[in-house]
Amino acid sequence: MFSFIKRLFGAPSDLSPILSKGAKLLDMRTESGFKAGNISGSRNIPLDKLNSELQTVKNWNAPVITVCASGRRSAIARNILHTGGVEVYNGGSRLSVKNKYF
Repeated sequence: MFSFIKRLFGAPSDLSPILSKGAKLLDMRTESGFKAGNISGSRNIPLDKLNSELQTVKNWNAPVITVCASGRRSAIARNILHTGGVEVYNGGSRLSVKNKYF
């Protein structure tokens, strides 16, 4: 059941193949949350600014993995980016991704 829910929100069970393809990590938290702690090399676009920054993300020409504090904002961001034509995956919690892959 849990794997079904993860697939529903665009979260593969293993992000390793996507990271090996040069995926960019996109942190959806506020700027202050990002400054308080982030995954090295990740980029920050707060969720409320994502629509106006969609072209910036598209210009990266790379898969994108969204992260945030709990997974809620990253799931919303995943849907926005997917609708905008970006290859995107919901990584969920920033700390989970950091602990598993970095």
